[in-house]
Amino acid sequence: MYKLIFFASIICFIASCKSDPSTIDTKAYESQKQSLADKEKTNPLAFLHVKSEYHKNWIGQTVVSGTITNTATVSSYKDVRLKMLCYDKLNKMVEEHEDVLDAIIKPNTSRNFKLRYRLPRTTDSIALSIMSAAVHE
Repeated sequence: MYKLIFFASIICFIASCKSDPSTIDTKAYESQKQSLADKEKTNPLAFLHVKSEYHKNWIGQTVVSGTITNTATVSSYKDVRLKMLCYDKLNKMVEEHEDVLDAIIKPNTSRNFKLRYRLPRTTDSIALSIMSAAVHE
């Protein structure tokens, strides 16, 4: 009886080893990759991040330099629309600007940018954010 169970378990083990796992894994990988691409295309703001700093140059312009990082794994983005809000010392908004960077930001890369403005003298701080981006096909 024990020999019969032993041989049956060996036959089951051999039968399960004969299936080709690479085709199963490839199909699963492709479907996950496709669903991830759909997520990245429908919500680009979740995958784009901006870091910036600013200073005044010697002719009185405010120079905003920063980096936009794309954390997506499949999608590239273009036409990134930035919004800059300027505040005074009392945290009251004094000016607002919008810019479009038409560079292509590939997956898992960063892109540097530099913008120059003539801002009011009362400007004490600047907040920069990404409003929108288009998916690059």
